[in-house]
Amino acid sequence: MSQTSTVRRTRKSPAERREEIAAAARDIALAEGLAAVTLRAVAAKVGVAPGLVAHHVEGMDALVADTFGRIVADELVVLLRRMHEQDAATARLGALIDAVLGDEPNDVTFVWVQGWALGARSEPLAERVRAEMDAWQAALAAEIARGHERGEFGDADADAIAWHLLAIFDGLGAHGLVRWRDDPSRADLTRRALAGLLGVPAHALRP
Repeated sequence: MSQTSTVRRTRKSPAERREEIAAAARDIALAEGLAAVTLRAVAAKVGVAPGLVAHHVEGMDALVADTFGRIVADELVVLLRRMHEQDAATARLGALIDAVLGDEPNDVTFVWVQGWALGARSEPLAERVRAEMDAWQAALAAEIARGHERGEFGDADADAIAWHLLAIFDGLGAHGLVRWRDDPSRADLTRRALAGLLGVPAHALRP
């Protein structure tokens, strides 16, 4: 008598499956861009049928928005941790400038650019983009206010300067994706602009 052996598959809980889907969407976004996060692509990455992915997400707009949010929120956490290795507010901002506007554009910059573009047609994504931009602006404003309290900066409007700096990061980061105008460096341009806004010498904004 022949005996058939059955391989038991461990069924994942809904929470485990959702996290697996989220991780797959993140990997795709970082490797290929946010626009590549499709139902079929995520299902193929996880190794399941598209219907299973659809069952565990609220919709692709929601998944794309959540993917964007996770990526850029994680980036901000990493950058703040790097900044806080320094004590002086000037050095912290200098470290941030070097990290955001290094020699090579990073994958997260592309995710940001696609977030703005795709968010024009997807309100869930647009809402998440606005929330993450607010988080960035608040973090920058807090660092600038800290520098003012420590006497490193003059009487500065922290909120306004944070918006200026964020706009510079966004614009020059997008330029870097196509390697436009590498000389002078994007980081040095930003240092000079921020120095003027803060009333400090540009060389002070170095880690």
